[in-house]
Parts: sequence; structure tokens; C-alpha cells
Amino acid sequence: MKKKRKVWTIIAASLASVILAIGSSYIYVYKKYMSPFFNVKQTVYVYVNDNKDYNDLLSQLQSVAHIKDVNIFDKIAGTMKYPDNMRTGRYAVTPDMTCKQLLQNLRNGNQAPSRITFNNIRLKEDLAKRISEQLMFSEGELYQQLNDSAVCAQFGFDTNTILCMFIPNTYEMYWNIPVEKFIKKMKSEYDKFWTPERIEKAQEIPLTPIQVSIVASIVEEETAANSEFSTVAGLYINRLKRGMLLQADPTVKYAVGDFSLKRILFVHLEKDSPYNTYKYAGLPPGPIRIPSIRGIDAVLNHAQHNYIYMCAKEDFSGKHNFATTLSEHNTNAAKYQAALNRNKIK
Repeated sequence: MKKKRKVWTIIAASLASVILAIGSSYIYVYKKYMSPFFNVKQTVYVYVNDNKDYNDLLSQLQSVAHIKDVNIFDKIAGTMKYPDNMRTGRYAVTPDMTCKQLLQNLRNGNQAPSRITFNNIRLKEDLAKRISEQLMFSEGELYQQLNDSAVCAQFGFDTNTILCMFIPNTYEMYWNIPVEKFIKKMKSEYDKFWTPERIEKAQEIPLTPIQVSIVASIVEEETAANSEFSTVAGLYINRLKRGMLLQADPTVKYAVGDFSLKRILFVHLEKDSPYNTYKYAGLPPGPIRIPSIRGIDAVLNHAQHNYIYMCAKEDFSGKHNFATTLSEHNTNAAKYQAALNRNKIK
């Protein structure tokens, strides 16, 4: 009888020890689960892309979020069946965030919105690259959409004019937005930008919003001085109204495919391209860059003057000498050509 009692006492003590150990372990894990779990001083972000690679997420939590105990996170994530239910997105990790909070956000897809910015864009390739660096879809996906005539037509553009739809600004959207929804979002922002007031100003020129953007793109490539935007815009509008060739050097650079050209030569002017405004009248078929809001508004509010000629200043300041007569312009051009020769610029 005494032996049985002793055995039960040992069993009871062992069970108590196990229960105590389990309880202590549970309390330890619970405390970790409910307390700040990341060694960060400011908000950082982890990403779950289409691959939904759980191990990659764990690596980000260690390298970016400096998680205190990745093993505890892994165990709790397993009990919540999170690895099998991952959702794409960009997720914020804040200094005071607990393991529980992050896992709830990850599992429910409660991601942090991204602020998308683009400016100083010339080509479709440039836009696709810049946007893909900020969102989940690939550069190739966006580039393909921009070259799809059916997609462009859906929004009232063609493959030459589609870049006019993108108004450089900062936009808020989710990182995992599909490329199709991104383009729809840009069209929505385009429609907001072209207010009745702006449309009325365009009609008074008269130009369509797309044509305004094309002129603005030439203006911004023509001068590096913001203060000249409205003057240059007025000059090109004067030429359009008179039925003159625009003869804009930047369109020749675009046609040749070399924006680094310092000097436009006769061989460049002979380039057979609808973008060469020395050969073809009117506006080119599309913008030669994505114009800024400032550039577009400079066209809509262009300076009223009689200038129809312009030539870069001989001091290479990026500014221009403007003229109303050809003789005046030839004098300015001679000064600039002499400066090019002195500096051995070809």
C-alpha cells in the first residue's frame, strides 16, 4: 500500500512538473506574442508577392523587421495555418507592433497603402520600369499594356498617345494592385486633372487635351528653364496657328532616338519620321516625354506674344533668345553656332 502511494506521489509530482513546465512555456510564448516583437525604430515594410514564399517572408522579418524570435513567430503562424493562407501585399511593421498584430494583418491582407510617384519620364520603357519598382506587377506587364492598341483605345488613346494619360504626381494605392486596375486608376486621375476649366482653356487655343500634352512635352524638352515654359509654349502655338512647321529640335532627337545630341545636323533633319517636325507639319503623333503638370498648365496659360523663332543662348544657360523675324533669328543662330564651334561641340 505504501509502495502504491509512493508511486502515485511520484506520478503526481511528475505531472505537476510537466504541467508547470507547459504552463511556464505557454506564459513565455504568450508574453512574447502580446508584446512588441520587432527591434525597429521606425516603420518598415515586408512584402508578400505572387510566389507567396513563406521562407522569404521569414527572411524579411529577420533582415528588415529585426524580429526578436523568428521561431516563436513560425510556431504561432503554423497554429494559425498562415503559411497555407498567405495573401500578397505590402505590410507595415511598427516599433510597437506585436506578433499577434502582424500575423492578423498578414492573414487578413490588411496591408499598408503605397505612395507611387513618377516624373521626368520620356519613354514607355522608362515609365514601366519606374512603376514596377514601386508596385508588385512586372515591368513587362505594364509595357505590354501600353503597347496594346485595344487597351489604349479602351481609354480613348492609341499606342502613341497613351503616355498623355499619365499625369506625374504622387498617388496612393495598394502595392499588389493588378496592372489593369493601375491603368484604370491612372485614367481616373487623368479625368480628375482635366477639369472643365482646363478643358475650356484648351478649347480656346484650340487644342484637345492630348494635343496640349504633346505641345507641353516639346516645351519641356526644349527648355530647362521653368520661367520660359509659357513663352516657348506661346511660340509653338503661334507657329501652329500660322500653319508653319514647328521645327522643334527635341522632336528630331526623339525621331533619331538620341536625346544626348548637342548639335542638330543636316543628316538628323533628314530623318524620315512623323516625329521629325522639320519634315512633317503639325504636331507629332504622340508626346516625346510625359509632361509635368507645370508644363501642361504653361501651354494652357501660354504667353501672348509674336515670337515664332527661338535659339539657344550662346552662354549655354539652357535659356533662349526669341525672335519675331527670320533675320533676327539668324543673328541669334549665328551667335550660338559660333559658341558651339569655340567649345568644339559637334
